[in-house]
Amino acid sequence: MASWLVKVGLGLVALVVFLIAVNPIRIVQAGTRGVLTIFGKVDPTPLGEGIHFVMPFVSRVHVIDVRLQKNEGKGVAASRDLQQVQISAALNWRLDPALVADTFQKIGNEQAVAARVIEPAAQEATKAVAAQYTAEELVTKRIDVSFKIRDALDQRLKRHGVVVDTLAAVNYDFSSVFDKAIEAKVEAEQKKLTAERDLERIKVEAEQAFAKARGEAEALKAKRLEITPDLLRLKQLENESEAIRKWDGKLPQVTGGATPFVQIKPQ
Repeated sequence: MASWLVKVGLGLVALVVFLIAVNPIRIVQAGTRGVLTIFGKVDPTPLGEGIHFVMPFVSRVHVIDVRLQKNEGKGVAASRDLQQVQISAALNWRLDPALVADTFQKIGNEQAVAARVIEPAAQEATKAVAAQYTAEELVTKRIDVSFKIRDALDQRLKRHGVVVDTLAAVNYDFSSVFDKAIEAKVEAEQKKLTAERDLERIKVEAEQAFAKARGEAEALKAKRLEITPDLLRLKQLENESEAIRKWDGKLPQVTGGATPFVQIKPQ
């Protein structure tokens, strides 16, 4: 009896060890998908998140990350006016969960997709879009350029099961000669703007001075039209009246010399 129990126990232990060794259970974590291969052949239906039972020694589960990925890169392109520019950008993308089996079969996992598909497509799209703009427009129309590069990438990558999310941080590095030319142009435009403002200010001041002079001339003309002989006589009488009002009743005194002789003629 005891020997039989020992045999059963050993058998259970052996079964557990065997199950652990072959491990028929596969767990697909959140944010991933499992690509099942049977003798190397890819099953077109990916495994979703959760527990899955597979055939030991026959099947293999390849875990593919379908969460958002980020690729940063730089590329040299030529603008429409043949200025060489180095463009750097950050691309956010992810694999389509429903197409991971096909993507894995044709390209590989997410690292292979980034190296074989994302980077070459980003280089190609950047050069194609940059050639549509002048060097100055690349700076002034940065948002428009970013949208066009993103759309071009979306067209190129969606056939590989890649979903483009956003294209951010698009920066440009021009040659030192071009940078100096841009600085000179900006400085010239600022001086031109300052001169235009000064000219406008001088024009306004001149118009104000002209309006003031015209007003004073019209006022003087009106005063001249108001002056008449009667007005002059009235002004004279006002002055004489003011002088009489201020007189203190004393005659003026003469100092020095002889006493003046006043001759009174008899009637």
